[in-house]
Amino acid sequence: MQKMLSYVRRAVDHYNMIKEGDRVAVGVSGGKDSLALLVALTQLSRFYPEKFEVVAITLEMGYDEMDFSPVQALCDRLGVEYIRVPTQIGPIIFDIRHEENPCALCAKMRRGALHEAAKAAGCNKVALGHHFDDVVETYMLSLFYEGRISCFQPVTYLDRADITLIRPLLYVPEYFVRSFAKRHELPIVHNPCPADGNTKRQEIKELLKNLEKTMPGLRERIFGAMQRYPLDGWAPDRTRKKPREKK
Repeated sequence: MQKMLSYVRRAVDHYNMIKEGDRVAVGVSGGKDSLALLVALTQLSRFYPEKFEVVAITLEMGYDEMDFSPVQALCDRLGVEYIRVPTQIGPIIFDIRHEENPCALCAKMRRGALHEAAKAAGCNKVALGHHFDDVVETYMLSLFYEGRISCFQPVTYLDRADITLIRPLLYVPEYFVRSFAKRHELPIVHNPCPADGNTKRQEIKELLKNLEKTMPGLRERIFGAMQRYPLDGWAPDRTRKKPREKK
């Protein structure tokens, strides 16, 4: 737990993600990333100098086989409010629209529903479970498939929704998230999405894995280059003084 909290606090401090009085909605899909983020942020909220609240929000995608009752039990143990929002996003995309490239539309619909639910819950920030590997893969996806040097930002203010997105796991490697989830027996909910694991992101993941066999540390160098370039919003404030602990 201490190592996870070290990763998360460093990201929160470097990018000034959390301020006094924030009410942060964690988007909980049921996957290892969002569950690890929920646990880590909840633990951080108990001692972080800038006091904040954590709320868990799950968008139910319309798949009957997804059982979130274990996630409810986890939230009960953590003392976190858990909000479940029923949607029909899955059936709309695959059964009604028969989208050939479903991921972009799915992401757009999920974002809109999550932001709306967060605002309804009185939250001013939404925490997403993108980790270190997601950052590098997104950068490479933009470069290879769009011809752009870009990536999502650690902190993004959405003026239309009046919501700020934060990504506290951005320093956490995927292997560590996987290990953390296993060690803490997090209740991972199987994702029955037909497109799961069959995406361009998976292709990039496999490419990086193969390249690292002959170029160890490749992901770290790409991530460092993003911060040094820097991409918009990616220059970390390593000089920011940590607020004094409140007694």
